[in-house]
Amino acid sequence: MKIMGANTNTYSKFLFQAMDAYPYNLEETIESLNYAISYDENNALALGLLARVYAEQLHQYKRAIQLYNRALKVNLHEVSLYPHFVNALLWNEDWEQAQKLINFALKIKGVDKGLMHLKQALLFEYKQQYKKALRWAEKARELSFNDSQINHIDSEIKRIKRKINKFKK
Repeated sequence: MKIMGANTNTYSKFLFQAMDAYPYNLEETIESLNYAISYDENNALALGLLARVYAEQLHQYKRAIQLYNRALKVNLHEVSLYPHFVNALLWNEDWEQAQKLINFALKIKGVDKGLMHLKQALLFEYKQQYKKALRWAEKARELSFNDSQINHIDSEIKRIKRKINKFKK
C-alpha cells in the first residue's frame, strides 16, 4: 500500500481549503488554489474550481472554457466538472459546444444524469424552445434522487411553463 507523500497531503490541504472557501471567501479561494496548482498544475479539480471562479465570479467565459478543457484533458472522468462547464458554455452562448458536451457527459459513468438533463433543458430554454425544455426538465426530475435537486427542478419547470403560457397568449 502506498502512503501519500508530503506534497500530496499539502496539495490536498490547499485544494480542500479552496473548495471550502468558494464562493464565500474569494481571496482565500484564490490563494489556496494558487498553492494547490503550484504543487500540481494538472489537477482536474483545482483547474475546474479556478474555471468556476473565472466563469461565475469574473464572467470571463472564454478563459473558464479554456481551463475546463484543460481539466478534462487531464481527467475525462472528473464528473463534477461537466455541469459547471456546460454553464460556462451556455453563458458564452456556445450552444453547439454545450450540446456536444451534454451528449458526451450523459455517456460518462457516474455523471449526475438528472443534472445533465436539466442542463439540456436550460439549453433549449436559452434557444427559446420551451416545449423541448419542459420535456427535458421533467426527465431531469425523474432522474434526480434528492429533495433539494427535485425542488430546484420543480421551480425550473414552473418558470418554463410560465414562458410557454406567456407565448400562447
